Amino acid sequence: MKTIAATLLLALVIPAFAAGDAFALSRNGSTTGPRGTSTVSATANCANGSCNRNVNRTGPTGNTYSRSGTASCSGGHCTTNAVTVLPNGQTVTHQGSVSR
Repeated sequence: MKTIAATLLLALVIPAFAAGDAFALSRNGSTTGPRGTSTVSATANCANGSCNRNVNRTGPTGNTYSRSGTASCSGGHCTTNAVTVLPNGQTVTHQGSVSR
């Protein structure tokens, strides 16, 4: 369900940048709880109907999780691809598409 929601959101956002507009953003943050501190670092950029995103998270025990992905739209059809690397090194690939 999260993949469908993300794909639909990108289907609405990416066409707004298809005319050549571009943007980039980044965020860094941390939170501390009873088990320690977790951090996140994320970057994203969009231009010409295509977006890229990278996210890195580190948990309080030092385990890391990273995800990178792309999304693009053309002619009312949008596709997404993402690769997630889990703390144990396992790689998971996510793909999605939507047409309107």
